[in-house]
Amino acid sequence: MTKADLYQMLEEKQQLFFDTADAIWADPELSLSEHHAAARYTALLEELGFTVENRLAGMETAFSGRFGSGRPVIGILGEYDALAGLSQQAGALEPCPATKDGDNDCGHGCGHHLLGVGSLAAAWAVKEYLAASGESGTVIYYGCPGEEGGAGKAFMARDGLFYGLDAALTWHPGSTNEVFTGTNNTSMQVEYTFHGIAAHAAGNPHQGRSALDAVELMNLGVQFLREHIPTTDCLHYAVTNAGGISPNVVQSKATVLYMVRSDTVPHNKELLARVDRIAEGAALMTDTSFTRRFIDGTADLLPNEALERALYKNMAEIPLPEYTQSEREFAAALDSTCPRDEELPGMGAKYDWEIRKRVAELSDNGAAPLNDFLLPYFHSDKQSPGSTDVGDVSWQTPTAQITAVTWPAHSPGHSWQNVSGGTSGVAHKGMLYAAKVLAGAAVDLFTQPELLEKARTEFQAAAARGYTCPIEPDATPVPVEEMLYSKRT
Repeated sequence: MTKADLYQMLEEKQQLFFDTADAIWADPELSLSEHHAAARYTALLEELGFTVENRLAGMETAFSGRFGSGRPVIGILGEYDALAGLSQQAGALEPCPATKDGDNDCGHGCGHHLLGVGSLAAAWAVKEYLAASGESGTVIYYGCPGEEGGAGKAFMARDGLFYGLDAALTWHPGSTNEVFTGTNNTSMQVEYTFHGIAAHAAGNPHQGRSALDAVELMNLGVQFLREHIPTTDCLHYAVTNAGGISPNVVQSKATVLYMVRSDTVPHNKELLARVDRIAEGAALMTDTSFTRRFIDGTADLLPNEALERALYKNMAEIPLPEYTQSEREFAAALDSTCPRDEELPGMGAKYDWEIRKRVAELSDNGAAPLNDFLLPYFHSDKQSPGSTDVGDVSWQTPTAQITAVTWPAHSPGHSWQNVSGGTSGVAHKGMLYAAKVLAGAAVDLFTQPELLEKARTEFQAAAARGYTCPIEPDATPVPVEEMLYSKRT
């Protein structure tokens, strides 16, 4: 069986995958609460001939689907969680919630309904290849929950689930067709809840101990810390419980959620310890106490040039999606609602002059509403400020990923525009293209042992200092819904 045969099989089965992605889009679920999505995925995996294992790393919505035997063992990563506050009608050209107040208000603003299904489609194609060839090899689809505020892959990595792989591949929906390269910041989220004594703010304020004062003092202390940290580090916070709505009551309970970012996990732990001490100081100043709950953490990403080049080779070989006039018109209309900046698309355009000139030509100097082209290959170890739990996988096995066009050129991440276009032809075609690329690269890894050896050699050099898991030993996964509920109460 050739790779062309696999691509044709994916085309013939595309409607099943489109329908599955649309069903996940229509029933969005927050991180670590993706029960309907997980049930749909596991049922489909079993139907397609995979052996399913549930509740990976103790998470109810984490699972895997395995096919084959022997080595090499290739993992393909999927995600399926949505984002709060992004309910949106499909095909709308303005913010238009799909639900009424009090109903499910989340939506797939990061395209994970496409990510998970596209990866599953790729795993299925690889399974068909292994079944037809009879060669040694195993493909494992990993259902990874909670990327948005849950770090499911990091909890899976804490249990060592990816050490047995020879390589891992994944993708992400986006506005460009390119190989994802470079590294990123690590992140850790910790929730601090201060406990004081309630009192009437006018009648007996001297008897009260304000938890809200403690939160405000902690935030002030962190503001002063910002001057004394490296420029790569970031500190973000959200007051998730201000203690109530009555100003004439000394608030006895208040909660603040912090996200701390740094270049490496060891550095991040040092920075987090300083934030912990500021919380202690705020409690001392207000005569309150506090409880600390670790929420999640993610590691930096180890880029792997050997795997990146294998993915790019397949991106270049596989025809890009062709769009109908109506698909282009909708993409252009949706793009017109998006904010503009002067940056050209793609990471390479930021750092390579020749690539920048080429991208300027392809994108009409950044004005094109749809990036319907393949960006030139670019490899980098540059640090980006964001974070992803794919980084934790990359410390346990050679890992690489791509992005594929599923929304307009200027559509922001985590936006209503992404949700609106999430069931469009552009979204479907980008997902299918990504599935073909991942499947083609996986077949190369099965048939070219020298490619895997090169990727492994590069990985061993990059990971020589060893993996430091960002998840604290006694931490348990915290569903985003739980934090939202505590905010409401």
